[in-house]
Amino acid sequence: MFIKKNAEKWERYQKQPAPSPDETAERFITLIDDLSYAKTFYPKSKLTRWINGLAASIYQHIYQNKRQKLSRVFDFWKYELPLLFGKYHRLFLFSAIVFIFFVTIGVYSSKSNPDFIRSILSDQYVEMTEDNIAKGDPFGVYKDENPFNMFVRIAFNNIRVAFLTFLGGLTLGVVTFKLLWSNGLMLGSFQYLFFSHGLGIKSILVVWIHGVIEISAIIIAATAGFILANGILFPGTYTRMESFRRHARNAAKVMIALVPFFIAAAFLESYVTHLMSQTFDNKQNTGLPVWASVSILALSLLLITWYFIFWPIQLKKKGILMNNNGIVNRALNTHD
Repeated sequence: MFIKKNAEKWERYQKQPAPSPDETAERFITLIDDLSYAKTFYPKSKLTRWINGLAASIYQHIYQNKRQKLSRVFDFWKYELPLLFGKYHRLFLFSAIVFIFFVTIGVYSSKSNPDFIRSILSDQYVEMTEDNIAKGDPFGVYKDENPFNMFVRIAFNNIRVAFLTFLGGLTLGVVTFKLLWSNGLMLGSFQYLFFSHGLGIKSILVVWIHGVIEISAIIIAATAGFILANGILFPGTYTRMESFRRHARNAAKVMIALVPFFIAAAFLESYVTHLMSQTFDNKQNTGLPVWASVSILALSLLLITWYFIFWPIQLKKKGILMNNNGIVNRALNTHD
């Protein structure tokens, strides 16, 4: 009865692939139940070995797909994203130069006109900062909020600004350019405010704990925006729509990959910068040692420059390439 009832089902499982992952999982569970019954009542029969073989085949299929998915994720971070970003190193350099130029304008304008800082940072922020400096707690702003709430707020805001910078590419880069301008002026004014009070080095040790990753990610987001604009303005041999589609896909991959960097920057700002700010509080002076800040700064800078600049160059030198399906290939080396 058991064999008659299920023989047709087993033959179907053997000959017809499952149409969906859910169906595959359901078949596997059904076969495990059947195998348990067969082992009890037909322990030495060919039937038991047949069912066992079917279950093993499905298990191997599930396991292989799982390994392929894990391998795909690994390849994306190790090869695909760096190689993709390497194609746009010139746009990255352009974004960095433009941003640094705007920061320089912010510093120069703040030095030339003290009111400029207030117009960029707001009267409220400048007065609060100067009040904190007078109290001997120049970086007290980083201690005014619950660290976890601060983490959520900063992470959300950074990701929002980055995606606006990216989507600015749809305006042929005009909005991306404008956001680089506003952020550059803000950073230049902010740093000059502290340098003008003799706190320049201390501000670097505190603020740039998270600032290295945060500012680098903003520049990379701007690069993604210019990738979009480039796809619209310079289609090359493709139709404009096809060029846009290809560049949009590449830019989106860059943006998705930036999310963990923004989360890391928000964590550093909320928890580590928070602690480092106490180091220069004349009343508490209980924060992290200076060497910890220098170490974080150095490691953050090393991570960004290695992953987005040197690693793509190294992969290219090794002849490692990605095809359209995201598979890693090693190009033939004529010198071997």
